[in-house]
Amino acid sequence: MTTVLDIDARGMRHCETTALGVLLRHQGLDLSEPMLFGLGSGLSFLYWDSRTMDFPFLGGRVKPFELTRNLAAVLGLELVVRETTSPRRAWENVVSSLAAGHPVGLQLDSYHLDYFTSKVHFGGHVVALYGYDDHNAYLVDTDQQGGAVSTSLTSLARARAARGPMSARHRSFTLTVPEDLPSPYSRIVPAITSCAQAFLDPPIANLGHRGIEKAGKLVRTWLRRTDTPQRDLPRAALLMEKAGTGGALFRNLYRDFLAECAHLLDSSHLRTGLGLYTEAAVLWTEVAALIEQAGVSGSAQYLDQAGAVLCDLARIEREAMQALSRLS
Repeated sequence: MTTVLDIDARGMRHCETTALGVLLRHQGLDLSEPMLFGLGSGLSFLYWDSRTMDFPFLGGRVKPFELTRNLAAVLGLELVVRETTSPRRAWENVVSSLAAGHPVGLQLDSYHLDYFTSKVHFGGHVVALYGYDDHNAYLVDTDQQGGAVSTSLTSLARARAARGPMSARHRSFTLTVPEDLPSPYSRIVPAITSCAQAFLDPPIANLGHRGIEKAGKLVRTWLRRTDTPQRDLPRAALLMEKAGTGGALFRNLYRDFLAECAHLLDSSHLRTGLGLYTEAAVLWTEVAALIEQAGVSGSAQYLDQAGAVLCDLARIEREAMQALSRLS
């Protein structure tokens, strides 16, 4: 048996926005990836470390699936989320949505997917499922992972059942666009100000601009944090630049979102935020390069430089969000 929907299988830079794009384009709502990310108030920062972790984790966005919830709320989309501890019920949920003609978003652990060459556990990965046959599931993932890809049904079941940090219980979801949907661009200002307020007033010091400042202090100790710096530091740098953990990719997306907004809104506050995030995006790439050099060379001076740049970034992003919070 084969069930495959006709979709626009376009891979993007980030997994969650890629899946959202597939689900929304299928219903005629085609927004750019930066617009999806910005309207979903996706930008954030997290410095996360614990005794149980091999190496610190830097997150440059809100936690997994929060972007989807934010986007549905700000645009007035109908979001249906299904979770279960039963693998059988989880697959029935997916099959019923596909039978009704709807592609499905899935949250899972990318480690188990056949096409992933980087075998690192990440339970917050999101894909769009648009079909299956007796052996394989047909997914849309990021452009980096291949866009339209396939994985065995067995591997998909393992990925959905995985437990660990940021994982969900076989989570699947669909989005419905109402017929009387107002212009998504009319929701730009509340999306930006909501993101800015959360970034400026985080509940703990590990988040937002305070988290970036904390990272600036602690990154200087990373050579003492690992027995394998030649592996862990370049990997952290690669994730920052390509996957967005830590900032680089997501700062690029938010910069592009603000640039798109600047064509729609005439605001000095918006232009200020755009200028500062343009500067920040470049500096995050510099931080990633310095962390990689530290791992390759074993020299702490590169981490000291990275820490100094991160402290600058904490100030720059704080000033950017202060300006953006004044939008009206």
